[in-house]
Amino acid sequence: MKPVLAAPAADPQLLGLAALLQLQKRARHAATAEELGFLMVNDSHGLLRYRQAALWRRPAGGEGEGRVAAVSGLAVVEADAPYVLFLRRLMAGSAASKGPVALTAAEAGEGAAEWAEFLPAHALWVPLDAPGGRRLGALLLARDEPFAEGERVLAETLADAYAHAWAALLGPEAPGWLGRLRDRRVRIGLAAGALLLALVPVRQSALAPGEVVAHQPTVVRAPFDGVVESFLVRPNQPVAEGEALFRLDPAKLNNRLEVARASLQVAEAEHRQAAQQAVFDEKSKAGLAVLAGRREQAAAEVAYVESLLQRIEVKAPRAGTAIFADADDWIGRPVALGERILMVADPKSAELEVRLPVADAIALEPGARVRFFLNVAPDQPVEALLTTAAYKPEALPDGTVSYRIRARLEEGASPRIGLQGTAKIYGERTTLFYYLFRRPLAALRQRVGL
Repeated sequence: MKPVLAAPAADPQLLGLAALLQLQKRARHAATAEELGFLMVNDSHGLLRYRQAALWRRPAGGEGEGRVAAVSGLAVVEADAPYVLFLRRLMAGSAASKGPVALTAAEAGEGAAEWAEFLPAHALWVPLDAPGGRRLGALLLARDEPFAEGERVLAETLADAYAHAWAALLGPEAPGWLGRLRDRRVRIGLAAGALLLALVPVRQSALAPGEVVAHQPTVVRAPFDGVVESFLVRPNQPVAEGEALFRLDPAKLNNRLEVARASLQVAEAEHRQAAQQAVFDEKSKAGLAVLAGRREQAAAEVAYVESLLQRIEVKAPRAGTAIFADADDWIGRPVALGERILMVADPKSAELEVRLPVADAIALEPGARVRFFLNVAPDQPVEALLTTAAYKPEALPDGTVSYRIRARLEEGASPRIGLQGTAKIYGERTTLFYYLFRRPLAALRQRVGL
């Protein structure tokens, strides 16, 4: 019977080498940066003994504390958790180190109390540098015993493989604006470019609501006090000269006419009776002139009321288009003498009325260019030239205060009266800096009084 030979004892160095090679292989085959981070903080325990591990990622451009990308034993890292915030400050504080650094609570400074709460007594901070020296982040390993020198070398070797794989997954780091601004030549170039751009001449402009209105329309007013009975035309209907536009209620005038005629009959009867008595009575002859005046007054009243009845139908003073909002707004409404009811205007003679808010007011001169964007056709702007601008602003029903501006439409432009839109008014030339900061500067001057 052959003797049974005992298996040779496993060499610890060979086992460590195998574990190192296995971790490097798994790191190279990691599909995502998150998978690699999980491997670094959890599976590195097969080569190096530790109780806690954390992966820190350096911020882009090197400014700030970065972030904790992975923590051993956690599937998801809560960025605002006290433990994670402490790790971020601790690892960012050692970001300038060139190689592995042993850390204890003494190196934590003001965070010594937090160290005792969150970490064991000893920790090893291992930088992760990509090929070319680009610092990607660092790996923190913590346990109760200090790390030996051999373990530091092993951790540095493992970190080199981790950094190579991590750099491949993250890709090259694009230089940020903050990094470029550190170059003095870039700063000077940007300052010169901004100065030249601020001095570029541009034309001042302002946007304001506008409306197409009639040019020199004829206003049709109420001929006397009364009530609108009916409208005989529709809004924007073409009318001929002398065509009836609307009719006032004649009931009041008819009653007044009956009273006036009755008064005239009484006056005539009194005058006739006094004339007969004047032949025989001198006293009756003396009052005959007074009665004759009353008769003439009553006759004048009858003639006046009859003339008002002839004007009960208000007619168009000229040919054009009847401009008013809605007939239903007027029917049954009492109107006073001279109150404007509607307008009659030539549809081919229109102009632009713009309401420029006081806050957006700019220096304007007659002949300034105005571009009007109709709400119904914003892609087809209408050109106009400024004719008048009010020197005093007016309050609008919506509470805003604005200047009334009139502009003459260019030949060939014939938008319908009543259309609304937005007008862009061009003023004098100025610099781009003043164009952009005119309103902020005005507000600043009002606040500080300069």
